[in-house]
Amino acid sequence: MNKVDICCIDTGKLPKMTAKRSMELLEKVKAGDDGAREEFICGNLRLVLSVIQRFSNRGEQADDLFQIGCIGLIKALDNFDMSHGVRFSTYAVPMIIGEIRRYLRDNGSMRVSRSIRDTAYHALQARSELEVSLGREPKIGEIAEAMGLEESDVVFALDAIADTLSLHEPVFRDDGDAVAIVDQIKDETASEESWINSVAIKNGLDKLNERERKIVELRFFLGRTQVEVAGEIGISQAQVSRLEKHALQQMRKYV
Repeated sequence: MNKVDICCIDTGKLPKMTAKRSMELLEKVKAGDDGAREEFICGNLRLVLSVIQRFSNRGEQADDLFQIGCIGLIKALDNFDMSHGVRFSTYAVPMIIGEIRRYLRDNGSMRVSRSIRDTAYHALQARSELEVSLGREPKIGEIAEAMGLEESDVVFALDAIADTLSLHEPVFRDDGDAVAIVDQIKDETASEESWINSVAIKNGLDKLNERERKIVELRFFLGRTQVEVAGEIGISQAQVSRLEKHALQQMRKYV
């Protein structure tokens, strides 16, 4: 009952890879053994599965993310250097995540030019290389220097490919309802002054007779011309102009 198929693969039956077997296969893969390469990739599909679960709320098909994640896994295997003395999973997870993010960015609603994307991807690659050589998270200036670019260009490129968030994305949750991003954004148009003005205008409209209120609503809330208002109410344009003027004079007493 708990069977989950992704790309026609029963994820419950994916093989598990021990650390010892992983090292044995890696040595054979680097020696050019195709059979060991296939076994190693199949043995690490659980790693791909664990990574794509982070992107389950993006509205993307799990099959698509799994296939993209497998591409990231293969790239990680092709570029993995055993001499660094790190576990393969430590190296592969960021590669798989990067491949999936690249897919989401390239196929998302936000379109970024190819040159900016290339700059951003090179910056990410430079950051990964500097992390290994420096043993810490590199600064933007260090990344820019390694790429021979201005800091502002690197920052702009990385910001351009940053993941977009929904305004309704939860940022905090306690025992009650979740707090979303939209709950923490100030509405600059909803000032105290504008609220008072809205109340005053409503009070002013309430002081008009039905026809004058109808004219003001059509003219200033719905954007109709005096000719259009005249045709809708069934009076002349001159009468609309006179009634509008009188209505505004009345409202100014209360607004």
